[in-house]
Amino acid sequence: MKIHLPNSAFLGNIDPFLRGFDPSDPTSLTITSNNKWISVHPVVLSMIAALGLTLPPDRIHFDPLEAKSKHYLVRMGLFKMLGIPSSINVVEHEPAGRFIPITQIMTSDEISRFITEMIPLLHLEAEQAQTIGYIVSELARNVIEHAAAPHGAMLCAQYYEKSNSIRIGIADTGVGIKKTIGQSHMAATDLQAIHLALTPGITGTTPKEGGTEQNAGAGLFFIKSIAFVNRDYFMIYSGGGFYKLLKRISTKHMALHADPFKDRHSIGSEENPFPYWQGTVVGVDITLDQTKEFSFLLDEIRKTYGSAVRERKRQRYRKPKFI
Repeated sequence: MKIHLPNSAFLGNIDPFLRGFDPSDPTSLTITSNNKWISVHPVVLSMIAALGLTLPPDRIHFDPLEAKSKHYLVRMGLFKMLGIPSSINVVEHEPAGRFIPITQIMTSDEISRFITEMIPLLHLEAEQAQTIGYIVSELARNVIEHAAAPHGAMLCAQYYEKSNSIRIGIADTGVGIKKTIGQSHMAATDLQAIHLALTPGITGTTPKEGGTEQNAGAGLFFIKSIAFVNRDYFMIYSGGGFYKLLKRISTKHMALHADPFKDRHSIGSEENPFPYWQGTVVGVDITLDQTKEFSFLLDEIRKTYGSAVRERKRQRYRKPKFI
């Protein structure tokens, strides 16, 4: 496998970075980087860490780092997580309120600890912080419960003071969305599986519209909706499928869509899929100074979720039945 750290890879321009991923040789991992500057979204670090955990350290090769920003990779714990040495010396300061290094999540208790450490990043009222905590909990819980990922989830987050936003990335090398959704729903391609996973009321745990009491099929829809309301980016990548929510156009009237393809978005076409990622990757940006719209969001999610489930039930019963 080969992966290159560019001078810039955030959700808005992450497509070229993902297109450059080479999964052809799963027995080794070579990491190269821009020799002047590296500035990447936390999801990029989560991806590299997830890949690294599938290999022994002696099968990971990190080309010598020359970029001035190389200390960032050390501070975020990339070398430590990969189990490879680094000659880069950094003075470690207390990360609270700024970032959470790459963290491996295997259990519910570890999810809780991650969220506890993340709260200082948010600088929010308790109720608002709880909503963001729910996002992370849903992302990690999906991996633990459905991904069959032997190394769990790799999570990291960073707060950006200038934009007053938090950026979160999570990656796993599990079975991928197509296999989990395919347990209960027809999905011929990775992109179709992603489409279903983002649709409220759809879960791989049951073919029943609306899901179950334990899994309502609303987690990814909720996370995408928060990004939509705040005019932020959201992306999901699994197998050869890729979906990215683009910033919505600012309007007075706002409506959530149950169908993710009705939002402004970009995708990897089924004729030209992205390099195959064994597992699932999710990245999200959340602008914190727009959380006043969360009350609207929660109301709209309830309405959209209920409407989507009712419509899917109607479509099912409209199908012809043959004896």
